[in-house]
Amino acid sequence: MQIDLGLLQAVMAVAQAGGFRQAARATNSSPSRLSDAVRRAEQQLGVRLFNRTTRTVRLTEAGDTLLQRLLPAMSEVESALDAVNQFRTTPRGTLRLNVPVSAARLVLPHIVPAFLARYPEIQMDIIAQSNVLDVFRAGCDAGIRYDERLEQDMIAIPIGPRRQRFAVAAAPAYLDRAGRPKHPRELLNHACIRGRYASGIMPEWEFERDGELVKLQPSGPLVVSVGAAVDLAVQAAVAEVGVIQLFEEWLRPYIASGQLEPILEPWWQSFSGPYLYYPDRRLVPAPLRAFIDFVREQNTSDQEATNDSLPPGKA
Repeated sequence: MQIDLGLLQAVMAVAQAGGFRQAARATNSSPSRLSDAVRRAEQQLGVRLFNRTTRTVRLTEAGDTLLQRLLPAMSEVESALDAVNQFRTTPRGTLRLNVPVSAARLVLPHIVPAFLARYPEIQMDIIAQSNVLDVFRAGCDAGIRYDERLEQDMIAIPIGPRRQRFAVAAAPAYLDRAGRPKHPRELLNHACIRGRYASGIMPEWEFERDGELVKLQPSGPLVVSVGAAVDLAVQAAVAEVGVIQLFEEWLRPYIASGQLEPILEPWWQSFSGPYLYYPDRRLVPAPLRAFIDFVREQNTSDQEATNDSLPPGKA
């Protein structure tokens, strides 16, 4: 049985994205074009691949069987084509990354512009969201996550700052009115601006000092989606709504300008920085390989710069 490779690629895109609209955004196509491609694939194969309703698009048993066999086969095809790409002077193609919103704001701005300047024939497609998902089933080449959320059986390399902290701050006028806490538990008596994941989980606020670990579930007048609405939370803190806990790098400009005042700084908890992770496979796509090498080069440069800034004997 012969079938157009492009039709199979359309089937994979719709299955991985979970719908025609989502797949169209991911592939720079249109829902109608993908729908037509899937319909023609079903006609050529003689079986229905998707059950469609006005709200959902789900694989049939036949479609799921096809996808399970198709994914490794198409990966081999892509690897074969990419092997030819290695003979080019500069790599070309699309690099799709799934990253948390914090990485899109705090890590990638220091990397992406220089990377694209070096590799003008590579196009980057960045999907920024804080929901944990199977980035490879979603059609991405690699992802950025913190170590507690890294998927198993993946290769992971450091990217961005290696130590980060969660800072806690509030507007000076709010603190003048509500008082400046001396211990994290005093936050239970303050208005706190909280974040909530798409799963519904509201993460605890954690603090640590001299071996003492404190975990809190404070309350307050505002809860925002982690990632998408964090800027709203920051502006609310600036507008004296309450206390916010967020990445130190995110809050640092507001602290430097005096719009926010740091509190409980000796208790700020530090944690290891994010990682770029990707599948352990024989052939890595050329755009991803170029990005991996670029990140490693930056890591080396950052380490050398850190060593140069240390006093003699401390490097």
